Amino acid sequence: MKTYGIIPSRFGSSRFPGKPLAVLAGKPLVAWVVEAVKKAKSLDEVLVATDDSRIADAVRAYGGEAVMTPSSLPSGTDRIACAARARCAAEGLSDFADDDILVNIQGDEPLIDPALVDALAIKLKMNQRWDMATAVTPIKSAEDLAAKSVVKVVLDRGDAALYFSRAPIPCVRDGESDLKSGMYVRHLGIYAYRGAFLKRYIAEPPCDLEKIEKLEQLRALWMGAKIAVVRTEDDGVGVDTPEDAERVGRILASRAS
Repeated sequence: MKTYGIIPSRFGSSRFPGKPLAVLAGKPLVAWVVEAVKKAKSLDEVLVATDDSRIADAVRAYGGEAVMTPSSLPSGTDRIACAARARCAAEGLSDFADDDILVNIQGDEPLIDPALVDALAIKLKMNQRWDMATAVTPIKSAEDLAAKSVVKVVLDRGDAALYFSRAPIPCVRDGESDLKSGMYVRHLGIYAYRGAFLKRYIAEPPCDLEKIEKLEQLRALWMGAKIAVVRTEDDGVGVDTPEDAERVGRILASRAS
């Protein structure tokens, strides 16, 4: 069994072109993400999966490892599978193993907590019933509960995912939602996949639920996947705009001082 930490990173972004190479506190964004992920104790290897040689060069300049992947890949999930397969091919292997664990870490979250990466990997290592693992954090405002940009998750009593939606779920028929109840959580875009399930997942076309909500993880539920959910207080601070880059850069600079 091998555990990969893989960071998909593309140059193109409608709101922030060239985002992975934006300089925050003296280093490119993607280099900060690699540095944070390398602190996770459960990972055997950390790779950046990219379709742009400029990103690959920046990663390598700061001591990271990059794997080139085709621009035509439809999603970050396909990109991590492609990167793992490329690394295996370089080692003379036909594919990653069914019992390997592949953690997909967003390339725009330099403040990612390495302990969260470890928690997801450990979930899969410790219990074979899980096909995937992901994370949630409490919803703290009515605005976030209503926002379509904030993905909500309903969990069962064992913290397995029942459904993901952009709608405010669970819906309160009478009265108002109680944000202090612990029932209202939002999804954080980090996933761990068991190798066997990832192979099945990328072979399946998008399902209708996924197309409607624009949420890839609904394909996994539609396929019958068991998705473990890790709760965290981490708010998942990402970099989506140049303004975010300035704000996060100040946080990184303060940590380094």
